Amino acid sequence: MSAIAERRGRSAGPAGEAGRPVLRRGGAAYRLSGLLAVTAAANGLLTFLVPGVLHGTTVMNGSARGTALAVLLLGVPVLAVSMALARAGSPRAVLCWLGAVGFVLYNSVLFVFATPFNQLFLLDVAMLALAAWSAGVLLWQTDVAGLGQSFTGRAPARGVAIYVWVIVTLNALVWLRGIVPALTGDGQAAFLRGTGLPTNPVYVQDLALWLPLIAVAAAWLWRRRAWGYVVIGATLVMWIMESAGLAVDQWYGHAADPASPVASAALTPALGLLALIGLIPVYYMFRSLPGRTQDRSAHGRRLPGGPAAGALDRGPAAGAAAVPHHAAGSSPHAGADPLGSG
Repeated sequence: MSAIAERRGRSAGPAGEAGRPVLRRGGAAYRLSGLLAVTAAANGLLTFLVPGVLHGTTVMNGSARGTALAVLLLGVPVLAVSMALARAGSPRAVLCWLGAVGFVLYNSVLFVFATPFNQLFLLDVAMLALAAWSAGVLLWQTDVAGLGQSFTGRAPARGVAIYVWVIVTLNALVWLRGIVPALTGDGQAAFLRGTGLPTNPVYVQDLALWLPLIAVAAAWLWRRRAWGYVVIGATLVMWIMESAGLAVDQWYGHAADPASPVASAALTPALGLLALIGLIPVYYMFRSLPGRTQDRSAHGRRLPGGPAAGALDRGPAAGAAAVPHHAAGSSPHAGADPLGSG
């Protein structure tokens, strides 16, 4: 993957390119993400408000309601506002848009695979599909090389890359600390007790996809590749949202079943603090971006004054922002983990 990025992507220029457009004819991305916002809002509202719609264990039902509330009151608003600001030409908003889509995407997987089948199943699947397609189309229609070159030399690329690698490493070690002993143990794995799940979709996603992808993206960022700036920029936004989402998830899971070790309200203040701390790397990365870029012509043609097309239309067909999720011992419905929150 890194070799592909090196062959097809170019390093972001240290000075950036002021006035470069961000999206190439972004109509499809707007339509898909608009549908995603509506679907996620409906799903979050129904999951949170409709009695008896959830059929899992008590703590998991409470956790799922907390996740639904976070999607409704955090994910959907950030998504909608980011889309509006991106239409106005903000490159920062494009990264926030991608981060919000990633937040909804990850939690959509949990609604599908960590929640027993219920009346909202098709809505869960629709949210998952729209989030996945929104991420792919948004990346496809984003001028990744141009957006990467918009970052100036003030961006602490290598410092943030180290920060990200530390998080990825610690997160992987936490998951393996629970998994490895269970491989040789008898009976149900300790991390599954009280969840009612056959396996943990958090571990599956993080170890198979998100943690490796984000580690690679950090390597791109270290080398100041455009894809590194874009993926890690979106990831930093997601970590803030995920910390806040997990704080809500833990609160509602504990309130539903105070005796369960799956969720703990004691984590809520710490997770809220981590969300605030996560603003620091976002600030230092985003301050090196221009507040606004020029619009494209109606046909998506680049406006004069930018680098040659061959230097801009390059980059790997990567997926959505990679984000580690969920604290050890927390509900699989949570949207983040303390290590991955910054």
